[in-house]
Amino acid sequence: MKVLIRRIPKKEDEQVIIECMEVNSDIKDIRSYVLSKGMELSGITQDQHMERFSLSEVYYFEALDEKVFAYTKERVYEVRMRLYEAEQKYAASHFVRCSKSVVLNLMLLENISPALNGRFFAHMKNGEKLIISRQYAQKMKQIVMGGGRDED
Repeated sequence: MKVLIRRIPKKEDEQVIIECMEVNSDIKDIRSYVLSKGMELSGITQDQHMERFSLSEVYYFEALDEKVFAYTKERVYEVRMRLYEAEQKYAASHFVRCSKSVVLNLMLLENISPALNGRFFAHMKNGEKLIISRQYAQKMKQIVMGGGRDED
């Protein structure tokens, strides 16, 4: 496979073109990754500043007390959306629900391991452990082991 990078004069003309013989899961993953890299969100920091950050930096979204928070390596942001909206809107960017209150970024998942009572732990690349509830455990295992996602 060849990879070409060409400089252009205007940011608005940036694009990624994938030429392939077949659109398989690897190509879909590359597409999803590229799309998530350019996507930005706005959120409110703990000291009440509005900041923009990249979707690809988000390890997970969590719903707490009627609010939704996006967790990055450096910060926690309150975002103005419902958890189900994050799940639906960012599904193509490898965000998957793992419990009633958490949607995690599969691109930043290190591994999963068994926990008690049919649950699992999601070990994130930042060292955090999230619970994968029984309700979502089978779906998560299928996704992580391959072949469990319906891509566009």
